[in-house]
Amino acid sequence: MSDDASLWSALADPHRRAIVALLLERPRSVGEIVEECGLSQPSTSKHLKVLREAGLVRVRQDAQRRVYALDPAPIAALDAWLAPYRKLWNRSLDALGRRLDETALTAPEDTSYDPEGPTTKD
Repeated sequence: MSDDASLWSALADPHRRAIVALLLERPRSVGEIVEECGLSQPSTSKHLKVLREAGLVRVRQDAQRRVYALDPAPIAALDAWLAPYRKLWNRSLDALGRRLDETALTAPEDTSYDPEGPTTKD
């Protein structure tokens, strides 16, 4: 696996993220990727080269076709890097949930709520 910077750089491009998403479903030939992404064959090949050099995809020869598949190791490394941030997000969401629960318990019940807003009487 290559360094983290090349992984992030490879995933920074939306076309490459779309290719990774396609390969998450199953391995695909270059022709399938071209068709699904709507890119030219040369452009798709350049994106695949970046993904391959970053270690995100593997390629195998199948007769005249090249078939690309995700390499799960770099994705696992990114997941491990994100783990502490996921904990932070979960703590923040838990705190928000507690605050909303407290607000719901202490707020007076108002049965006159109108989602259209206040009405004026003529």
